[in-house]
Amino acid sequence: MTRGLVIGLTGGIGSGKSTVSQMLTELGAHLVDTDAISRSLTAPGGAAIPHIAEHFGAHLITPEGAMDRARMRELAFADPSALARLEGILHPLIGQHADAHAGLALPDQHIVYDVPLLAESSRRWRDKVDRILVVDAEPETQIARVMVRSGWPREAVEAVLAKQATREVRRALADHVILNEGLSLEELRAEVNKLWRLWNNGA
Repeated sequence: MTRGLVIGLTGGIGSGKSTVSQMLTELGAHLVDTDAISRSLTAPGGAAIPHIAEHFGAHLITPEGAMDRARMRELAFADPSALARLEGILHPLIGQHADAHAGLALPDQHIVYDVPLLAESSRRWRDKVDRILVVDAEPETQIARVMVRSGWPREAVEAVLAKQATREVRRALADHVILNEGLSLEELRAEVNKLWRLWNNGA
């Protein structure tokens, strides 16, 4: 193998995407976690902080120098254009940092771009990848998982789901789908291993 595959991994909140990304990493994939990159950009000293302060005001920055996530959520809820402006700051930076991180992969290593909102984005991410893997689950399963994991009320989880792409839209983009419904961890791992073997055989 002279070049590894570039995989776009996505799935709705509570689908189990993060678990699958961890399993792929354990198998030897080079993971590019765009959520982690986004968090680092808005953490104290992050590259996005000066731009956020300039466009939104210093009151959106905490005393520690991070983006005030609670205030930004409130602002985005009250003013939908605020979210678009924030994305306009973050998305180019995330893309640059993701490309730099992908560049650290070994020549024959599969690269996995973990992009929660791949289906909602423009072709930017889709054009980077050779295959798209969607981790799928029933909405009721997603809601139950997030409520247990995060302690969120049902209404909060439903609000997030409402803003994400539908299962149908996400699955329509997929080259591979893992239906993470009623699977044990070992059964999920078996599905991931099956895909890994497929990719290593050039499929």
